[in-house]
Amino acid sequence: MSAGPNNLLAASLVEKDKNGDTLWTWTYPSVDEGLRELLLRKTCLAEKDSNEIVPFSFGHFGRMWYYVLTVAAGDSEPLAQVTHFTVIVHAKDFNPEKYQHLASILAETYRTTGNAARLLENYLSVVTRGVCSGVGDIEDFAVKSYDVRKAYIASSIKDVIQQLGIEAILVYTALLLKKRVAVYHPDIQQLLNIVRALPTLVWHRQNWSIVYPHVHLVEDELEDLASTSSYVAGFTDSSVESHANLYDVFVNVAGGAITVAPHAKEAFGMGKIHKDIATRMVQCSEDEDMTDQAMIKEIALKTKDLINNLKSLAVEDEETGEPVVTPDALRGRKLTPAMENFLYHLASAEGLVKF
Repeated sequence: MSAGPNNLLAASLVEKDKNGDTLWTWTYPSVDEGLRELLLRKTCLAEKDSNEIVPFSFGHFGRMWYYVLTVAAGDSEPLAQVTHFTVIVHAKDFNPEKYQHLASILAETYRTTGNAARLLENYLSVVTRGVCSGVGDIEDFAVKSYDVRKAYIASSIKDVIQQLGIEAILVYTALLLKKRVAVYHPDIQQLLNIVRALPTLVWHRQNWSIVYPHVHLVEDELEDLASTSSYVAGFTDSSVESHANLYDVFVNVAGGAITVAPHAKEAFGMGKIHKDIATRMVQCSEDEDMTDQAMIKEIALKTKDLINNLKSLAVEDEETGEPVVTPDALRGRKLTPAMENFLYHLASAEGLVKF
């Protein structure tokens, strides 16, 4: 696939007919066979005997985000032989609300006309002009109407912390140290909301490329995960817990448990700093008057103080003149072994360690 302006890569259409068969009907400009197989797996139409419809989901594979909108054909005369169909929008950027809006226009256009050429008109209008006309009750679409920062905070981190409680500090620490976090929840909609909210805990990075919202335990997706050393990955398959090679921290939201993998425990020694941040996170989550944005800011300030204190421990590198944190510098501060170890891992994550 070749990238066009506005971060769009492609659009695709999948149909399920009255015989229960799922067909890849249309794509523009193109999708290779391997990616097509993955995306079919992500549609709720792929399971022949399943009647469960997931209206909207999204995911991340390689350098592509995909947004999957499924609707019922209803009484559409042009789609008389179709029960449901899925519009998939492929893009380079993370912004679920933006692409749900666009996919909704494409879907309603197809439902009312049954003509894929009309989808292409709308798609090309966005590629060339950044806008396309709405359909029925759906408003006009404009790329410029969507600020990615709103997408970052669209899911409630307060709700997530309320669910995880004091142990949320383990997730915060994992993200801060650029570790691998696996999140399990059987409900895909709840899973997506939780996973997309977690990077707000390390707001100073504003990096949502670490998010893999819904991963299947299949070879191509696990290879994609293995290609990066730090991520937040979501799973609806509970057997992921037995795959300890996939994570440093495992979050079972439904079971209310967070587990640090044995191989990662060295980096998760807790100290007074962790206790203070954990307590404040829970207090914020329970404060009915505090907004999500205010909570994100509160955690970000705690993180900023932590990193600034870490930088104060740095010494000047003899070769480059750059500030670096060394084991000797940390030992000189007479910290507890757990805190010394944590700070060195944090220094590494923040690029303050010379390798």
